[in-house]
Amino acid sequence: MDTRASTRPSEPRAFITRERVGVALLFLMNGFMIGAWAPKIPEFASRLGLSESTLGLMILIFGLGSLVMMPIAGSQIARFGSSRVSKYTSVLLTPTLLLLTWVGNIWAGAVAIFLFGGLIGAMDVAMNANAVSVEKHMRRAIMSSCHAFWSLGGLLGSSTGGFLIEHIGVSAHAILVTILAALMIAAAWPVVLHDAPHPDEHKRGGSRLPLSPLPWLIGIMALFCMIPEGSILDWGALYMRNELGASVTLSGFAFAAFSLTMATMRFAGDLIRDRFGAVLTLRVCAVISILGLLVIGFAPNASIAIAGFALTGIGISNIVPIAFSAAGNLPGMAAGVGLSVVTTMGYSGILVAPSGIGFIAEHTGLAAVFAGLSALILVVLLLSPLARHADNAHH
Repeated sequence: MDTRASTRPSEPRAFITRERVGVALLFLMNGFMIGAWAPKIPEFASRLGLSESTLGLMILIFGLGSLVMMPIAGSQIARFGSSRVSKYTSVLLTPTLLLLTWVGNIWAGAVAIFLFGGLIGAMDVAMNANAVSVEKHMRRAIMSSCHAFWSLGGLLGSSTGGFLIEHIGVSAHAILVTILAALMIAAAWPVVLHDAPHPDEHKRGGSRLPLSPLPWLIGIMALFCMIPEGSILDWGALYMRNELGASVTLSGFAFAAFSLTMATMRFAGDLIRDRFGAVLTLRVCAVISILGLLVIGFAPNASIAIAGFALTGIGISNIVPIAFSAAGNLPGMAAGVGLSVVTTMGYSGILVAPSGIGFIAEHTGLAAVFAGLSALILVVLLLSPLARHADNAHH
């Protein structure tokens, strides 16, 4: 009987388990909170009397909060396990939207947005580490679908936010979002996989930065993949409008096409990765991304550019989940430590790079920027052998 119990984990487990549902709910809640925040930004800015440049600073403080608290989360995961850190950060995150709704001056607003960004980021590291633990537990890839649930949460939060703010008011919207987020956490709480760290892991992990080059190289993969993602989010519509003469409606389709293909492919990504392995999946994704970005950059009209955005979404969809899986499975390193390096580097690409792109675009135009971004994905392609660590969950 003992031998049967010990061999069982090496066989692929059920496709859907309680632990998988638990971590998917964490991703859904985190995405939902960010999505719900996006339509609140104009009201937040007018309530605190922020100019465009001060609002830009506020959004930078959101990013700084994330970058400060992600490495702290990584060291705590090495000490306490990802399940505890996921749960505590999610509980602390739940009321932050109310804070952002009720602050009355710039300084309180800055503190609230720092906490919001910090807890979003800390929870992000913890839930990705938990997804890595669930992959090991289930002996199959689940990271891509977790990121698909995050995208779905973002879509739900952002698509309903404007309508609800208009019809029930700012405070009622924030209260409703908080209640829904709390219900998601309550549902996830009993089923999140508990992963107590190894006795020596917290000593090894600590709060020191890892000396091994592996997490930093995988971090470059995540960074170079998320810079194009951030650029499409911030500059896609503007490029369509200003350089391709698209209507406002058509301009909105740039990010919509990218998001739709990305979310769809993330739901399919785990099955593809289990079938073909992480390295081959990442290489094919990288090639599709390069083609997509070149199509955007050289598009003669808006329709072809939209096809390019859709293609880029297909390509980029599974690169980041594979990079995160690889970071959480590095040999001799606590999952939280490798992940905190990679998530911090990756998200800094979305937070910091788009402002730099604005500066470059002034001199070159956005078409050249989008075509040029394909060079970053080429670096990801060169680093693709590192994706083999993502398959460690299966062995």
